[in-house]
Amino acid sequence: MEDHPMSAQALPAPALRPFLPADVPELALIFRASIEELAGEDYSEAQQEAWMMLADDEAAFGTMLAGMLTIVATIGGMPVGFAALKGADHIDMIYVHPEFARQGVGNALCDALEKLAGARAVKRLTTDASDAARPFFERRGYLAQHRNTVMRGEEWLGSTRMEKALPAAGEGPAS
Repeated sequence: MEDHPMSAQALPAPALRPFLPADVPELALIFRASIEELAGEDYSEAQQEAWMMLADDEAAFGTMLAGMLTIVATIGGMPVGFAALKGADHIDMIYVHPEFARQGVGNALCDALEKLAGARAVKRLTTDASDAARPFFERRGYLAQHRNTVMRGEEWLGSTRMEKALPAAGEGPAS
């Protein structure tokens, strides 16, 4: 995706579709590129490498994505991001290729997960936001609950548990 033909200048709205097993190699690339290029200010190179190792075994990465409600954002038919809902009420992943960051792809993915969770009568949605993703979730109305650390390889990674109240079915957006 390094020389993607789409210009980041005038992106069409992303299309959303369910995850397919054939998406795994491209989603693994998006996962790695997102961490490498978007999390550098918040995590050391060693921490980023430990985090990216999650996608080293593509079969296991695909099994993990298939075990969650995973949706893929595409532009021109090409995957540019993905998001996964673990259980009914926890956003486990939202990753956008850096070439498409801050262009509405992450918001489209998060909107979809919030709607899917709301349709399942979920009252609160949680996520463990990386330090790089925390401002994104704050802008969307998620509130910090507490700090977490998780061991990946030989590295500790910090994140923040965040929570957002969802509107009851038939109500407008939560404020």
